[in-house]
Amino acid sequence: MASNARLDHRNPLVFDTHELGRRPGALQRLTRTIDAPADLGIQGVIGVPEGAPVELELRLESVMEGVLVTGTARAQAEGECVRCLEPVELELEADFQELFSYPDADDRGRVIAEPGDDAEDDEDRFFLEDGLFDLEPLLRDAVVLALPMQPVCQEDCPGLCSECGARLADDPDHHHDAVDIRWAALQGLAGSLEDGEKDEMSGAEAGVDEKQEK
Repeated sequence: MASNARLDHRNPLVFDTHELGRRPGALQRLTRTIDAPADLGIQGVIGVPEGAPVELELRLESVMEGVLVTGTARAQAEGECVRCLEPVELELEADFQELFSYPDADDRGRVIAEPGDDAEDDEDRFFLEDGLFDLEPLLRDAVVLALPMQPVCQEDCPGLCSECGARLADDPDHHHDAVDIRWAALQGLAGSLEDGEKDEMSGAEAGVDEKQEK
């Protein structure tokens, strides 16, 4: 993946490979703890909060084409259970590996006169820039792949009551008496008839009382 912006070595996610050199087979191991960048995860679902510590373990290997970066990121992700909406926390461990190519070498490690001639190939590749590489795009992809698309507080979470929204895990016996809609109208009609009968009986009793008074 080609990049037009110059990399800033002060960025904690930018790494320098000058000490590694270009001798194939050379290795370098790095550890670094950084503050999580914004929107690290699946937006609106689960992710690592901005500023939370992210532990990085990297292995840099010099190869003919460039520098092969293999690593692991560890952090604590936070989100919300998709069933009951309770907070969810989980330990995240994301593995990644990517080749950062020398800008002056082709896929076989041969030096080319004018790098970047094949725009389509460049779009699918990561490149070193003055011996630096930016880990952020690779980290973001790895974290998204490592996180659950539908996080739950527990595997058997029963979720919320569809009628009142109560959390079913707090009350396993929670239920509502079901009313068959086919009988609801009849129940309403029966109630109306009962009210009418009561009114008639009241009227009849009133008539009898009047006659008795006469």
